Amino acid sequence: MNVEQFQTMLAEKGITLSPLQLQQYNQYFKTLVEWNEKMNLTAITDQESVYLKHFFDSISAAFYFDFTKPLTICDVGAGAGFPSIPIKIAFPNIHVTIVDSLNKRIHFLEHLAKELNLDGVKFIHDRAETFGQNPVYREQFDIVMARAVARMSVLTELCLPLAKVGGNFIAMKAQSAEEELNLGKKAITLMGGKIENIHSFSLPFEESERNIIIINKVKSTPKKYPRKPGTPNKSPVE
Repeated sequence: MNVEQFQTMLAEKGITLSPLQLQQYNQYFKTLVEWNEKMNLTAITDQESVYLKHFFDSISAAFYFDFTKPLTICDVGAGAGFPSIPIKIAFPNIHVTIVDSLNKRIHFLEHLAKELNLDGVKFIHDRAETFGQNPVYREQFDIVMARAVARMSVLTELCLPLAKVGGNFIAMKAQSAEEELNLGKKAITLMGGKIENIHSFSLPFEESERNIIIINKVKSTPKKYPRKPGTPNKSPVE
């Protein structure tokens, strides 16, 4: 996907990018490639693939959810900033908090935010399990997002405690989402969630399957969740 195709295909979905926003995506790409030589951020480094598999793929959540309001978003385990930073560039009104367990990635994101001149962004070095128990952040966010971090039963325990009641958890998945959801249903209910919608589509050009799972937070998460670091992964709620 070249830059022109990126711009055109987003415009077809009602997302119009200004010259400044296009320049920010270009700077994001350059900074990602530059830092990737020093630390492992992504296996995808050619421009067309970054625009398709990182930028366009991240923004695809906005095809099914309205990001035009000044929402508070928490991105769990964002790595090099996906999906929340590409969404933030397209929708500058949103406020983004990224939590990641690797300090090197947090340093990259802090540098990136300066390079792109982003405001309304916060980067926190923490495990999702301890972050979700922190009263400053627990049940404080309109939206909690994660892209391909862990299977659904684990992801739900890490993410839903951070969403406020009435908010949403948006999980971005590749294939096998239906199977994962079946195993994750118990965790979703237990954490106070209810599946609202599953949107499936094919990523352009390579035609690979993508799924956007939107879960409503209908009631408060029991205090014991998320459990201690490592526990959700070792013994998921299934």
